[in-house]
Amino acid sequence: MACRDSILSNEYFDVITDYAVSRFPEERGAACYIGIEDYYNIVYLNRQALPDPNDYYFDHRAMPKLYGLMQDSEAGAASFDPSSLIISGITQVQRPPLSLTGQGCIIVLIDTGIDYTSPAFRNPDGSSRILAIWDQTIQTGTAPEGLFFGSEYSQEDINRALQSEDPYEIVPSRDENGHGSDLAAVAAGSILDNGMNYMGAAPEADIVVVKLKECKDYFREFYLIPRSVPAYQENDIMLGVMYGNRFAIAYERPVVYCIGLGTNYGDHSGSSALSRYLDALAVRRSRAVVVCGGNEGNAAHHYQGNLNSPESAGVGREVVEVRVGQESDGFLMQIWGNLPDIFTVSVRSPGGETIPPIRLGVPDIITYGFIYERTKVTVAGVLVEPFSGEELITMRIQAPTAGIWTFTVEPVRGISNGRFNIWLPVRQFLNAEAVFLKPTPYITLTEPAMATDVISVSTYDGAGKSFYIESGRGFTRTGEINPAFAAPGVNISVLRGRQTGSSYAAAITAGAVAQFMQWAVVEGNNPLVESREIKNYFIRGAARNYDMTYPNREWGYGQLDIQGTFDVMIGV
Repeated sequence: MACRDSILSNEYFDVITDYAVSRFPEERGAACYIGIEDYYNIVYLNRQALPDPNDYYFDHRAMPKLYGLMQDSEAGAASFDPSSLIISGITQVQRPPLSLTGQGCIIVLIDTGIDYTSPAFRNPDGSSRILAIWDQTIQTGTAPEGLFFGSEYSQEDINRALQSEDPYEIVPSRDENGHGSDLAAVAAGSILDNGMNYMGAAPEADIVVVKLKECKDYFREFYLIPRSVPAYQENDIMLGVMYGNRFAIAYERPVVYCIGLGTNYGDHSGSSALSRYLDALAVRRSRAVVVCGGNEGNAAHHYQGNLNSPESAGVGREVVEVRVGQESDGFLMQIWGNLPDIFTVSVRSPGGETIPPIRLGVPDIITYGFIYERTKVTVAGVLVEPFSGEELITMRIQAPTAGIWTFTVEPVRGISNGRFNIWLPVRQFLNAEAVFLKPTPYITLTEPAMATDVISVSTYDGAGKSFYIESGRGFTRTGEINPAFAAPGVNISVLRGRQTGSSYAAAITAGAVAQFMQWAVVEGNNPLVESREIKNYFIRGAARNYDMTYPNREWGYGQLDIQGTFDVMIGV
């Protein structure tokens, strides 16, 4: 089978490894792999050659996570409103004397594609500002070198398409969803009608687009995600990031990544493969990575337990209740411990059937069925999850009965730390309600916003300067300070009207970072700057309410204000 076919086939498992591909015997069908620089390999394994596919389903280290679009709500058509750019100091530094428009910089968007025919992505002469599109969903063109699948369209191809009567005959890539086009417009939309009709944060930056293919069917089945919901594989996102990095090398220009995707799968401390890869890029010169914080702060999808708390003291256990709605297909729930504790979990269904305390081996998987209910519960445990070092218990609950499910967490061999965290999937990955009855809104930034060196942002409403209630909140599970700051993400002007969600806060921030990159790298004021330094420049310039203590879990170190960053540098 050709490499492209195995990458696309549902009969091949996608595995992320950080070790040599030679570890996979040939009889397992590992005929194809893609190296992600010196960090990871994406290996495609023939599932028919595997002794037990469940071993790969529940291998947290190898199994790619699924990410969703961090768009929370839509609003109708409306005229262009630059207020989110103004409150962030962006329009002020677009004007003289700084005149920062992102010129000479590249913004990489890894999302649902782009409407390349829109005037928002063209120069005044009508030519495209898009340097390239890698559409992972189209297999009729030429794939990027070494990536084997999808079709790559160059700026020359796009310009030729724009001059033809039917552009899509030459470049057939479309953005059917619209989310990617909206992010691109917010970050780097052209100045239309002197800014009266539209303008992005970095209107003269060039653009590189990766249109992600949706996840394979077996991923959707395993994670129990509705077919109508966009879901994207971690390994495909990583390949998109690597593709974008090629332009920093080939063009010798600064690159800003904008990630408007998120997930609740993972340890929420930046240990996932995507988080680590983004961190590795973020410390390279002339690179910056901006990540949205998600919309899970008010979703009731995070539970924080403490067996040493007054409520648990003397009892030696903690009861966690989850309310599940009617006709739920099910969900994955991940329980993360803290060193040095070891936990067991018992389960009680709404109908009163129980699963006794489960103490799994290293690792182990077991499935339980109920007599009077159609629910199946599969529990997989690993005492030391390889990336984080913590105990992880994954529970896959299929066709759960509606009502209150009870999970009792108890320690093994006494309590030392006592803390544990549980996350349910992001809202759009559920077809029915599944919420904790006693949730916490904190540690609800979605991955990869927990990564150490990226610029992660929460979301606020620029109109009222109030924190967006749905926005993810910090800090990380291990107490690291994320988000860095908050950016506007409510009722943001996009090509199709107004949109709300944390992805738009990331897009505005990415545009502001491109402005700073123009000043620093293109204009030679700080040519070796990278993501960590830019984050700290922006933190120092952030707008702060001095009635508030910083950093805090909602606002980080304040509100995005790039003009404030330049004011700080000149001593204002």
